[in-house]
Amino acid sequence: MATEIAAAAPPPAVDTEEDISAAVAADTKIQASSGPHKLERKWTFWFDNQSKPKQGAAWGSSLRKAYTFDTVQEFWCLYDQVFKPSKLTPNADFHLFRAGVEPKWEDPECASGGKWTVISSRKANLDTMWLETLMALIGEQFDEADEICGVVASVRQRQDKLALWTRNAANEAAQMSIGRKWKEIIDVTDKMTYSFHDDSKRERSAKPRYNV
Repeated sequence: MATEIAAAAPPPAVDTEEDISAAVAADTKIQASSGPHKLERKWTFWFDNQSKPKQGAAWGSSLRKAYTFDTVQEFWCLYDQVFKPSKLTPNADFHLFRAGVEPKWEDPECASGGKWTVISSRKANLDTMWLETLMALIGEQFDEADEICGVVASVRQRQDKLALWTRNAANEAAQMSIGRKWKEIIDVTDKMTYSFHDDSKRERSAKPRYNV
């Protein structure tokens, strides 16, 4: 059953602070009188800044959990104040994953999975596709919602990308259904590809297994 995401009007946007955790703490105070609209499940925003990696640091060491939410009001506060990809510096990522799932290949929910990927050459397009995907996830718009782990927005110097992570890469029928639905949601015409995490671990430029 889809959650009505538009039930609460988004608050006006304000400038974000460089310190993500400070911005989240300051901008996610929800008034009790607003009547929170509960989501079907809890979700967690994560932040990863790889622009200044520490020497010898392990992959994923810069990944930080930012905030877990379960209401429409919290979502709009977090999105408007902080979590827009256009506010990211190059080589940084925003993640939205189901609460309890870490955006890492090693997480048990992700270990046997893979990801659909779409490339964006414009920041405005990335923001739009990111928001449409977030709303589809928290609004339970996918028939195979339990198959989805989360989504990652990656900002890079040459081109940006979105990646939708799923749990069971070998379930081709489920992945194709998710891919077609996502392509419809973000309204893209270019081919989207799906790669297995296991392939990516072995080879950086792993060949895609599925495409829509």
